[in-house]
Amino acid sequence: MDHKDVTIVVSGDICINSLQWITHPQNNDGLNWETYMNMHHVLKPGEALLLAKIVALATDASVRSPEIRYIESDLPKEFLRSNARLDLFPVSPNEKDKNKVYRIKEFMGFTGPSSSKPKLLPIQDDDENADIVILDDDNNGFNSNEAFWPLAIKSSKKSPILLYKLNNPISSSKLWKHIENFHLENTIVVVNGDDLRSKGVNISKGLSWERTSQDFVWQINNNPNLAFLAKCHHVIVPFGLEGAIYYRNDGVKSGSRLYFLPYEFEGGFKKDTQGKMYGLTSCFVAGLARSMVASKNHKNKKLSHWIGKGIREGIVATQKYFIGGFGKDIEGSLFPKASIFVEGENNFIYKEYVQDVKIPNLSDINGYSRWYILEEKSTANLAEIAYDIVKNGERKVLRFIPSAQFGKLKTVDRTEIESYRSIKNLMWEYISTRNTVRPLSISVFGTPGSGKSFGIMEIAASIAPNLIRPLNFNLSQFHTVSELGNAFHKVRDLSLEGKIPLVFFDEFDSNFEGNLGWLKYFLAPMQDGAFREGDAIHPIGKAIFVFAGGTSSTFKEFCGEDIMDEEEQKQFKKSFKSSKGPDFISRLRGYVNILGPNQVNGKQDQLFIIRRAMLLRSLLERKEPHLINEKGEAQIDNGVLRALLKIPRYKHESRSMEAILEMSMLTQAKKWEQSHLPSREQLKLHVDEDQFLRHLMHDAFFSEKIESLAKAIHEKYIRLNKENKNIDREFIAPWDELSEDLKSSNLDYAKHIPGALLKINYDVVSVKETPEFSPFTESELDILASYEHTRWCLHRKENGWIRGDIKDIKKKTDPSLVPWDALPDVKKHKVSQMVKIWPEILSNANFKIEPLKFSSDNGEG
Repeated sequence: MDHKDVTIVVSGDICINSLQWITHPQNNDGLNWETYMNMHHVLKPGEALLLAKIVALATDASVRSPEIRYIESDLPKEFLRSNARLDLFPVSPNEKDKNKVYRIKEFMGFTGPSSSKPKLLPIQDDDENADIVILDDDNNGFNSNEAFWPLAIKSSKKSPILLYKLNNPISSSKLWKHIENFHLENTIVVVNGDDLRSKGVNISKGLSWERTSQDFVWQINNNPNLAFLAKCHHVIVPFGLEGAIYYRNDGVKSGSRLYFLPYEFEGGFKKDTQGKMYGLTSCFVAGLARSMVASKNHKNKKLSHWIGKGIREGIVATQKYFIGGFGKDIEGSLFPKASIFVEGENNFIYKEYVQDVKIPNLSDINGYSRWYILEEKSTANLAEIAYDIVKNGERKVLRFIPSAQFGKLKTVDRTEIESYRSIKNLMWEYISTRNTVRPLSISVFGTPGSGKSFGIMEIAASIAPNLIRPLNFNLSQFHTVSELGNAFHKVRDLSLEGKIPLVFFDEFDSNFEGNLGWLKYFLAPMQDGAFREGDAIHPIGKAIFVFAGGTSSTFKEFCGEDIMDEEEQKQFKKSFKSSKGPDFISRLRGYVNILGPNQVNGKQDQLFIIRRAMLLRSLLERKEPHLINEKGEAQIDNGVLRALLKIPRYKHESRSMEAILEMSMLTQAKKWEQSHLPSREQLKLHVDEDQFLRHLMHDAFFSEKIESLAKAIHEKYIRLNKENKNIDREFIAPWDELSEDLKSSNLDYAKHIPGALLKINYDVVSVKETPEFSPFTESELDILASYEHTRWCLHRKENGWIRGDIKDIKKKTDPSLVPWDALPDVKKHKVSQMVKIWPEILSNANFKIEPLKFSSDNGEG
C-alpha cells in the first residue's frame, strides 16, 4: 500500500559494511587466474544507511535520510567501516540442505576512520514536520553532534513518533537528555537484550520465556542503571529473533508484556551452522515503523495497540531477513528484499504465530518461580488441555504455549524446560571446549521411574549423537571400590577411542561404608580427571558424569534443605559434611530435578496432568501407533483416558503408565476400550485399583443420574418462574408433561455440568454416601453463570431457536438469546440462581464437587 503521504526521517551513525568472500574455480579451463580461488569484495550501507533502506521497503512511505549515491567509487576514508567474511550456509538448520545463501561467517572488526570521529552525513530534504523519526544510535558520534539531528526533534514544538534504536544503553549522551526533556512521551526505545546484558544487566538467556521476562521486570524496577529506561513511556527489548518484551509506563498504564514464539526459545531459531547476519535489530525496527505508518490512518486506536502489532511485524520480518541472508549471488541479488515484509501463502512464519502475555510483577521468590505462561494463555482448564493432548497430539494443542523438545523428550513444564536447557548449555559448552582435563559433572534427581536417564540421554543425543556414548553403572550393586575402578577403566577406554562417555552413576547416594559412602571416591576423578589404582594414576579423559539419585528425589532433599526441624537439620549437616557432601556438591556444575507423572510440591505443581498427557501420547505413538488414525487422533475410550490422567498416584511413576499400556490387549484393537485394560489384580501393582475404576466408570455413573439431575433442575426453574405471568405455561409444566424439546434442553443442561465445573478447577466425583456440599463463591458463580448462558445459547441456536421479543416455544423465539454482557441484570440473576443449586442436586445424587488438585501424600483425588 502506498503511504507517500507519511513522511519518515531516518538518521544516526554511519557505517560502511565491507564484505569479503571466496569462490572456488568451477573448472580448469579458461584463463590462468580463473583456475584459482577468487577473493571478492563489496561495500554495503550499514547502520543508519541500512536502516533507512529497510524502512523504505517496509513502509512504502516518503523516507528522508542520509545518502551515499555511489558507495563503491572513491569512498572517503573518514567513514567507519565494519569488516565481515562471508560464506555459503544452508537456508534451514539442516547442514545437508543444498539450498544455500551467503551469510556472515566471521565479523572481523572495524577499520577506523582517518580522523578520530567517524564521518556523519546530513539528511537529504529533511522535514521538520515529519510524522515519524527513526534514529540509529550506535554511540559513534551521532548522539553528541546536534548538527546532524533531524529538524523534527530539534524543535520542542514538534511531536513526531520517535523510534529510538539504542545500541549503547546509557543515559549520559546529549541526545538522550534532549529526548528526555522534549520528546519522551512519543518515544519508543528499542534496545537489544544482549546490549543490556553487556552492560551488566542480569537477564537469563534461553532458559524459559517466564524466567527471561521476570528477570527483565525485576531489573527495570530495581537496577539503578536502568532507571532512565524505566522513565520511558515505551521500551521494547528484542530477545534474539524469537521474542520481545514491551515495557509500558505512559501514565495510563504501566507494566510489561511478552511477545514470543512458543515453539522456540531465545537463540533457538538460528543455529551455529547457519552463520550470522548484521542489521537484525534494524529489520525489527522497520517492522515497528510499518505498524506506526498504518496507525496514521487509524487514529482511534492507542499507540500501544500499534506497538503490539509492530512487534509481531518485527519478529516475522527479522526471521525472514535472516533466512534470506545476502542471497545466492551477492553481486546479483537484491539486498535487502521487500518480500520480507510481504506475507505469502508458503511462508514458514506468520504474525499469528507470535503470542503475547502480560508479565506479572512478582517480587517474592515463590511467586517468581510459580508463574506459568501455559496457565496464563490457556482459556481451557488444564484437564481439558491434557485430554486434548492425548487425543490430538501436542503440536495442535500447544501451538500457543511455550514448549521445548530435546530429541524425543517433550516438555511444557517451565521448571523442566529451564533445568534441561541449563544442562544442555553445560554439555554444549563442555563438548565445544578443547583441552579439558576434568569431566563435566552433573546430578539428576527424581523418584524411581520418573525418567531420569531418558531425559539426559535425549539431551545428549540432540547435541552430538555420533560423539557421545552412554555407560551405565548402578552403585547400589557395587560391593567393593575395585568395581568402581573397573568402571573408570571402561570410561577411559571409550575416551581413548575419541568418544565422549556419558556415564550414569545410578543410585550414587546409596549406602556404602556408611551413609553416602561413595562420594569420597568420586572427589579426585571429578576434580582432577584421574583415578588411582594402587600406586598408578590413570587419566580419565573427556567425559560427562551424571550422578542419578536413588534415595533422594530432589536436590534439596539430597542437601537436607527441606528439613524443618532445627535440631534434625543440625545433625544432618554434621553427617553430610563427614560424608564429603559439600565437597561433592562443589564439584558439580549443574543439576536437574526430573518431574515424573506424579504430583510434587503439593498444590504448587498443577502441571503434572499435562506431563502425564504428554507421556501417554508419546507412549501411544511409540508403542501402539495403530491406535492413532490418519488425522492424528488417538482412539481411546473417554473413561480409560480419564482414569489414566486423573488417578492420584502411579506407584512406579512412568514405568507404571508404560506397564498398564503394555498389559492391555491392544495388538488387534482399533480403539483402547475399557475391556482391553488389565485385570483388577494387575492394576493393583501400579495404581490404587479402586480409585482407578472409580474414574474409569465416572461417565457411566453420571449418565445414570442425568435424568434425575435434569428433573431437579426443572423443579428449580418452576420455583423461580412460578410468579412470572408472562411465561408460557408449557415451560413450567411438570416433567412428565414437558415437550421432548424442553426435556432435551434440561438433559443437555445436566450433561454439561461437569464440563462447566472444570472452568473453575472443580471435578465431579461419584461417592458411596451423600456428601456435604459448599456453596460457590461469588466469583465462581459469575464464571459458571456466564459459561452456562453461552452454552445454553449455542444449544438453542443449534436446535433452530432465534432471538425474538417474546419467548415462544412454537416459533422457537427467545429474547434471552444474546451474549452474556447484553443480558439484562434480572435475567443474569435468574441464571445465577439456577447455577447455585448445582452443589445441592449433585450431593443428592451422590456426587461430590471437589477441587481439581491432587494431594501427593494422601492419595485423595
